[in-house]
Amino acid sequence: MSEYTDYLQEVFVQFGPVQARRMFGGHGIFHDGLMFALVSDETLYLKADDQCREAFIEAGLPPFEYEKQGKRMTMSYYQAPEEVLEDPDAAAEWARRSFGAALRTRSGRKK
Repeated sequence: MSEYTDYLQEVFVQFGPVQARRMFGGHGIFHDGLMFALVSDETLYLKADDQCREAFIEAGLPPFEYEKQGKRMTMSYYQAPEEVLEDPDAAAEWARRSFGAALRTRSGRKK
């Protein structure tokens, strides 16, 4: 993988084990087989949904965007706050929030 994705093992130690998988020029970050974060250009983005998106917006964190066929595409992932990389308690809290969003998204798709 990369030094950055290896480092995320330490960042999320209080949340639980995470695995990085290469995808789309970056990495998906998984816990219990479910993607709750992604890494692009050495930047961590966390999954958001209607129940937790406001926390990202209030913190002034931008969504993950990419360009596809000349159009700007936005995904339901937001840049992680700096505190996630510095504080294990904050990392666990934000990871639980994002993992919950991933669980709710998965549940919504099965219906």
